[in-house]
Amino acid sequence: MSRRGTLLAGWALALGAIALFCTLGLWQAGRRQEKQAMLEAVQRVLEARRAQPLAVAADPARVRGYDWAAGVGRFAPGPAVLLDNQQRGGRVGVRAYRVFVPTDGTTPLLVELGWLPLPGDRTLPAVPTPQGPWRLEGLVLPPPSAGLVRAEATRRSGDALLAVALDPLQLAAPLGQRALAPRVLRPDPDLPLGYARDLDVLPNTLPPERHLGYALQWFALAAATLIVALVLTFRGRKP
Repeated sequence: MSRRGTLLAGWALALGAIALFCTLGLWQAGRRQEKQAMLEAVQRVLEARRAQPLAVAADPARVRGYDWAAGVGRFAPGPAVLLDNQQRGGRVGVRAYRVFVPTDGTTPLLVELGWLPLPGDRTLPAVPTPQGPWRLEGLVLPPPSAGLVRAEATRRSGDALLAVALDPLQLAAPLGQRALAPRVLRPDPDLPLGYARDLDVLPNTLPPERHLGYALQWFALAAATLIVALVLTFRGRKP
């Protein structure tokens, strides 16, 4: 291959790498903006805490939104849902959910009871059904992001469904419900209910500042690739 052909091939590879690095950097920057906007929306809801009826969890116009809601109802009998691969304080465990049926006849919804650790042999914890009527108040939010995992990948273990992702639409039938609200309720941590929990909406994912850091790294790689290509080009032109 001639020197000119080698130069063109090198620049083609360099420009392809630069385009890839810039694309990844823009994606990370976009994720940073999305999560920052989400945190700001949640903060506004938590500061106001204007309680709406639990029916808001089934509002199709708010399926990706955040609301503070309250209502009275009972926990339905049947299996609990244990969301796998959930970390807290550096430990691996599950997040427990149970179906809550409001007394006003609105759509049942999944309520997060909190986080439980898993032992080394991965024996699933027992999650008894809370008895009696309850008045719940807390944050209504979309289920944890499933990523590339399909939510129907569940298996029954004792009196619980172990799930790798949480999709109320797919879980309604296994839980004996005609339908479930698309959003879930995370009760106020001050309520004497369930297990360890908080109102952190990013417990198992990267915070916005980490995405910004990764974006800067990808852009730096793009700049470094361009500089190396320019240096090699000018060196190649010397006699």
